[in-house]
Amino acid sequence: MKTTNPVLARLGQAAERERAAGYAQPGPYGQPGYPAAPGYPQQHTPYQQQYPAGAGYPAAPPTVTPMTLDDVVVKTVTLLAILGASAAAAWVLVPDAMVGVAWIGAAVVGLALGLIISFSRMANPALVVAYAVIEGVFVGMVSKAFNSLYDGIVLQAVAATFGVFFLMAMVYKARIIRATPKFTKILVSVMVGLFAAMLINFVLALFGVNTGLRDGSPIAIIFSLVCIVVASLSFVLNFAEIEEGVRMGLPQRYSWTAAFGILVGLVWLYIEILRLLSYFQGDD
Repeated sequence: MKTTNPVLARLGQAAERERAAGYAQPGPYGQPGYPAAPGYPQQHTPYQQQYPAGAGYPAAPPTVTPMTLDDVVVKTVTLLAILGASAAAAWVLVPDAMVGVAWIGAAVVGLALGLIISFSRMANPALVVAYAVIEGVFVGMVSKAFNSLYDGIVLQAVAATFGVFFLMAMVYKARIIRATPKFTKILVSVMVGLFAAMLINFVLALFGVNTGLRDGSPIAIIFSLVCIVVASLSFVLNFAEIEEGVRMGLPQRYSWTAAFGILVGLVWLYIEILRLLSYFQGDD
């Protein structure tokens, strides 16, 4: 089955290369192949073709275990737990005077790791876990800074973030919004534009230039609302990738890549909700 999703196409090609290197050929929906019924030809893997029965070949390599929805759920919960522990540790251990430095440092390192994971052709659980740790420091520092100004805002942002996430999960399950090729193309283009705008704003802010995107002005409120909507819709792409990845029979470790995508969306959504809430806080 062909897919119009470039990420899934790339991961599917990587999975096929793994199987061609000697793993058992999967059956329907990623299940291992079984012996053919009587009267039908037996399908052999490249490994079996290279070493026919009785030729004294070494033990066959293990079958590739396909990922399941449960795998993605477990990996996502694991990454969230790691991020939460890292955020809590950073909140407690990093002195107030170092919050800004840790905030910027974690943002830069997290961006670099995120790009490496996104463009990598192989799933790398170690990098994904490292990303969760770094993002935990980033989230912890941002949360500590905002909570020092507006008490209780962090809990409000966390509740709103997971509320939006579960709402989008229900919307996707009901097929109210579908990840069609056109929808995917438009959303990805908008996301790239928003990330470019945020990156430019971040760099200019380091030099004291105010673009109006993060100062609480009407423009800043509109920008955060747009980011919240786009971040919410990005979960539709995540859910579609997971669903199609399971159907394609991607190897189990690619569930880390799927969980990484959800984690990125949750962090982005949380930060934007946190900012938006801060714009409506009173001065007292």
